[in-house]
Amino acid sequence: MNADVMLHHIQQAIQMGDYSLSTHAEEEREADQITRAEILEAFAGEHVELLEDYSADPRGHSMLVMGFTNAGLPIHAVFGVSGVQVLFITVYRPDPQKWYDWRRRVRQ
Repeated sequence: MNADVMLHHIQQAIQMGDYSLSTHAEEEREADQITRAEILEAFAGEHVELLEDYSADPRGHSMLVMGFTNAGLPIHAVFGVSGVQVLFITVYRPDPQKWYDWRRRVRQ
């Protein structure tokens, strides 16, 4: 599945509530106090950006995606898709000291 098709599939799955969070993603969601409503706001809408595509990952195609809540807060998530199943591998609020304009990693 190419990145554009995968991103569209992810958005549709989130709109329908047809996704799951890994244990790690659930822990990160709770730690960053990200609500399920914010996940819907950030990743089901039109303003979702693909930041990094990991198509060659030996564990399966995944991608780092950014969306914004209705309050304008950025959220990053790494998604994997297996068949039709959409999985949040991780989800977090990006640290401004680690990201330029929320899109590019700060080189350490």
